[in-house]
Amino acid sequence: MFTGIVEATGTLAAIERKGASSVIRIHCPALDLSDVALGDSIATNGVCLTVTELGKDYYCADVSIETLNRTGFADYQSGQAVNLEKALLPTTRLGGHLVSGHVDGVGRISKKSKVGFAIELWVDAPAELSRYIAEKGSITVDGISLTVNAVSGAAFKLTLVPHTLNNTTLNDWQVGRSVNLEVDIIARYLERLLAGGQTQASSGLTLATLAASGFVK
Repeated sequence: MFTGIVEATGTLAAIERKGASSVIRIHCPALDLSDVALGDSIATNGVCLTVTELGKDYYCADVSIETLNRTGFADYQSGQAVNLEKALLPTTRLGGHLVSGHVDGVGRISKKSKVGFAIELWVDAPAELSRYIAEKGSITVDGISLTVNAVSGAAFKLTLVPHTLNNTTLNDWQVGRSVNLEVDIIARYLERLLAGGQTQASSGLTLATLAASGFVK
């Protein structure tokens, strides 16, 4: 598990295609690896990856075909900056929100504008994820825990302050860029619970269902 509070940025130093999968090497001199061991997890642009090789200032990880199909990793190139976060400890401050590192889909930045000292971004999410995105709720974008400030259909707005801009890859984000999205894990479990464990073509989650379950008065 992670919090979405980025600890450092690194660089995708190498990516080696191996059949349908890939092996990547992340150069990360700004990330403290002294307490990392082989088999540990590091969120890399929001994707939970297992460390398979470890050096003083780098780590390697396998990227499966499932990850390539469901994240932006399929389009990544050597030299790209990535957000990094080590798995949380029981004593870690939960400064962001609970993040699993399991990407739900890929969004695309559609608008970018400067408002005062902040940057506003609009991100187009896949339509099937729109029901999990709520105004003032949390969402993970390329591994960063962010607050949704407005929603319009499957699009949502983010307001980015200078500290976040300066300590993540956000300054590199431009209109048209693809980003990894992970919705709030609580929303997914709530939907499954209210559905009674049944697989449905649609969510079945409505205000009437919430009211019947005591969540809305």
